[in-house]
Amino acid sequence: MNIGVIFAGGVGSRMHSKEKPKQFLEIYGKPIIVHTLEHFENNPQIDAIVIACVEDWIDYLKKCLYKFRIEKVKKIVSGGTTGQLSIYNGLKAAESISDSDDTIVLIHDGVRPLINSDLLSKNIECVREHGNCITAGIVKETIVVIGENGLVEQVPSRDKSRMAKAPQSFYLRDILAAHEKALSEGQNNLIDSCTLMKRYGAELYMIDGPYENIKITTPDDFYTMRAIIEAKENAQIYGF
Repeated sequence: MNIGVIFAGGVGSRMHSKEKPKQFLEIYGKPIIVHTLEHFENNPQIDAIVIACVEDWIDYLKKCLYKFRIEKVKKIVSGGTTGQLSIYNGLKAAESISDSDDTIVLIHDGVRPLINSDLLSKNIECVREHGNCITAGIVKETIVVIGENGLVEQVPSRDKSRMAKAPQSFYLRDILAAHEKALSEGQNNLIDSCTLMKRYGAELYMIDGPYENIKITTPDDFYTMRAIIEAKENAQIYGF
């Protein structure tokens, strides 16, 4: 069984949106989270979706799912106080609907909509082959590692550098065990699943995702997403 675990528990303070959490802001008449969910809905390998959502907005989310015919969502749970806890709540929801010991979960941010169905399929294939899959972003500029007082300590090779993005995919049993170990040690705010799994010694495998796979966090990201969607629509119409 392959389950999309979508976390949308944040309120988006960096977006400066006063009316709605960022995942519910609309682009071309459709909430950002719906743009994201449609990729999972339309991929035939995805069997189910669970969502960890801001508690006060769960009813609104349900209305969106009905309006836009997102039918694979089997469970919605409240998000946690941190990203790690929201993901954990989503994983527990996935566990409650899982029908096998080899269930794969694709953990994805509700405000990362510029993915595609092929990327989801590649994540599933990579987990089956290697046990996990971290979607990467190719680095376009030089990265430096700095120490105290701004001193540059290391300049990694750009060819071997990547940004960890999403989805981040695992066997449910493995990622859930890592989360529970972290919680037992008092850790509840690790940045993402990649960080958590590496902390506990996992060998992680990466695949490159599309350049445009950005997280919609700031107003600049919002306008970038809108421009990319418009460009794709123009490509369909005009054959660019």
